[in-house]
Amino acid sequence: MGRSIVKIGMVFPNYGGLIWVTADIDNNRHSGDNRACKQHSLRTDMKSIPAFDILMLGHFAKDKIIVDGDETIAAGGAVYYGSMALRRLGLRVAVVTRLHPDDFPLLDELREAGVEVFAAPAPQTSGIANYYQSVDMERRVTKLLGFAGPIRPEDVPDVSARIYAVAPIMAGEVDLPLLAELARRGPVSLDVQGFVRVREGRDLVFRPWAEMAEGLAHVTFLKVDRAEAELLTGEQDLQAAAVKLADYGPREIVLTQSSGVTVYAGGEFYHAPFSPRSLAGRTGRGDTCFMTYLGKRLHSSAAEATRWAGAVTTLKQEKPGPWDGDMAAVKRLL
Repeated sequence: MGRSIVKIGMVFPNYGGLIWVTADIDNNRHSGDNRACKQHSLRTDMKSIPAFDILMLGHFAKDKIIVDGDETIAAGGAVYYGSMALRRLGLRVAVVTRLHPDDFPLLDELREAGVEVFAAPAPQTSGIANYYQSVDMERRVTKLLGFAGPIRPEDVPDVSARIYAVAPIMAGEVDLPLLAELARRGPVSLDVQGFVRVREGRDLVFRPWAEMAEGLAHVTFLKVDRAEAELLTGEQDLQAAAVKLADYGPREIVLTQSSGVTVYAGGEFYHAPFSPRSLAGRTGRGDTCFMTYLGKRLHSSAAEATRWAGAVTTLKQEKPGPWDGDMAAVKRLL
């Protein structure tokens, strides 16, 4: 039968991050000599080191942020806020996205930060109008501005990553077959808003995910907010919701709400508060939190990654735009 190479991604919830191991299995020896199989079955293969720490997939957005009637046009989307946070943590990041060619120059900010960008042309650029009242920045009304269409298999480059982060801003960007294909490559993270935030005219409404059981079977790291967790599980208690979601397959659940982040990993719960002095940078909170957790999780325990996610997200909320990378400020909060 010959020799085959199998890449195995393993997560150790309590001790550290993701470890890639290459198993070099000689099928002839395996069938006839178990001792030889044990001796030669695992080896470190430096050639198998992934090209990127995290490969993100989702729409780069051209958003409007309207506070008390004052409008600002801003770059947006989970791939924007998330990739910038990851780069400022020193990680190797790539983004797969779609947008109208007229808006390709908006991607220069990512490239200048060191993000590798794979952009496909689309008939329009995705965007959301976020309406806030300054007296309560926790509440917002969202309206659809544009939709760039589904990310196709041919849009995804043949590159390797330690985590494939599916980070859509609305349903229809990534479908179930693509999710399954990414899971065949390696561990997948998913922000569930990309399957439950549905376009209905100009409205964005939350609907149950009919294929949730099949979809979550492909996911290693899952992010939900409080409203999404209740929608998908019927549980108002975050810990009960996390346990239910984990039963579908994800090993680690990241739950966000206005007060902080809760993580369920390895049968344990971890929590870190958000304590911003203002909410001027409220947009992008969940994206920053999830990617910070994943970025730190590659090399740290779930507990440590949770603390970093809480601290970085606290600081991000104080200023519009992506997190500015102030490590000294983060360390003061840890």
